[in-house]
Amino acid sequence: MNFIKRAFLSVKARKGKSILQLVVFTVICVLVLSGLSIQTAANKSAELAKQSLGSEVTLSADREKLMEQQRQERENQENREPVRLTEEPVAVEDANELLSLSQIKGYNYYSTTFGVAGNFDPIETESTSTTNETNKNGQGPGFGGGGSPSMADADISLQGVAFTDTTSEFMDGDAEMVEGTHLSDDHLNKNVAIIEETLAEENELVVGDQLEVTSSTDEDTTVEVEIIGIYKTSSISTDSGMMNFTAMNPYNKVYVPYTLVNELKGEDYKDTIESAVYYMNDPADTDSFIEDAEATGAIDTDIFKLDANDQLYQQMVEPINNVASFSKNVVYLVTIAGAIILGLIVMLGIRERKYEMGVLLAIGEKKSKLIGQFIVEILIIAVFALGIASVTGNVAADKIGDQLLSQQVETDTQSTMDPFVGKGMQMEGGMGPGMGGGNAPGAPNQALVETAQVDDLDVKVTASDLGMLTGIGLLIAILATLIPSLSILRLQPKAILSRQD
Repeated sequence: MNFIKRAFLSVKARKGKSILQLVVFTVICVLVLSGLSIQTAANKSAELAKQSLGSEVTLSADREKLMEQQRQERENQENREPVRLTEEPVAVEDANELLSLSQIKGYNYYSTTFGVAGNFDPIETESTSTTNETNKNGQGPGFGGGGSPSMADADISLQGVAFTDTTSEFMDGDAEMVEGTHLSDDHLNKNVAIIEETLAEENELVVGDQLEVTSSTDEDTTVEVEIIGIYKTSSISTDSGMMNFTAMNPYNKVYVPYTLVNELKGEDYKDTIESAVYYMNDPADTDSFIEDAEATGAIDTDIFKLDANDQLYQQMVEPINNVASFSKNVVYLVTIAGAIILGLIVMLGIRERKYEMGVLLAIGEKKSKLIGQFIVEILIIAVFALGIASVTGNVAADKIGDQLLSQQVETDTQSTMDPFVGKGMQMEGGMGPGMGGGNAPGAPNQALVETAQVDDLDVKVTASDLGMLTGIGLLIAILATLIPSLSILRLQPKAILSRQD
């Protein structure tokens, strides 16, 4: 009798064993298919999140490398001085060289400083008033004193840009123009500004009026700027420490061309910027842009870096990435454990069928066909198991995926609410314009951005998932049968039949 026919008859005759193998194999297939489907859905959601966020690359000084250089220089000094981080502006000429790369759809340049209001009054809070009075009396902690303006005297922040409509505040909807026009590269080298609506109303300023602003570092440098636009901000600082400084009040933020900021900062900053932000045509082009930009040789990578600014994206997709990682491990674990469990079941079956195999060997059946019979038997079971898994797998994967993701989102939310984590993040990146932090001035302070995590997975079994499941299922079936069946090669029909007698 053909060994394939014997396999069908054996499966039919041993219903109990066959049903047990079918149940075990089906559970394995459902878990593997769920893991594969969740991974596919997570990758798709991550890609959609990336598309929705877009992609940008920031060119700025590499503060970590600069600090390391400072430490090394300090080690070589006899009288070791405290490490001081020096500012390394980016040359506009170097930043412009990257604009020729094909991956870019837009850009913006940033340079920031603080100033002292001349012919208008900044918006103050009660706490800032107290602080300013303290500083004026010479009791401030390290600020003020002397006749020249200082950081403590600054009462407005000047955000120098090339374009205001591509700043994060306007693109995120936290600010909108209510009158006048945006700043653009047509306004470079011109003394123009757009101011916040509250500041304009309190000082009865309108488009076309002139502002007097004095440099916070040089009292002899005063400029007059024309108001060409008024915007309204919905940004509210939650940092009470920052609100003690009048200049950090969101209403006192004045947008000006970056060339005007450089003029206030001094001659050393002419034709420089603090950072440049390049917006990608396609998020997938981010890595190739960085490679091409470094290949141009316009950037000294010992001093400057190109940062992909994907922290916000990573925050959004962190839960689904964790779920996808967990699902991947489940696929590996179930595949290995399933092969072992099925292998043990097959091994027990072979032991119970030694007499049958002895008879078949005695009448001249080849050992290879006996092994083939066991493989065909498990493949018959596998076909039914794969069919059941393909029908029920989508429901199981959807339920498992939602449960895993909700648990992960809850865990991440609790971590985000940790008060120590919050303070640390703010201290690291929330110092405001021109005062450090890894983000571009005016660009998203991503540590403080309230992100909407991806909290839903659209899990659907795809043809690719079924193909992968079929491959893994066949692999499990063959391994679980082939390895125990190798013991048949050692069998001698005479020895088997004599033991049965």
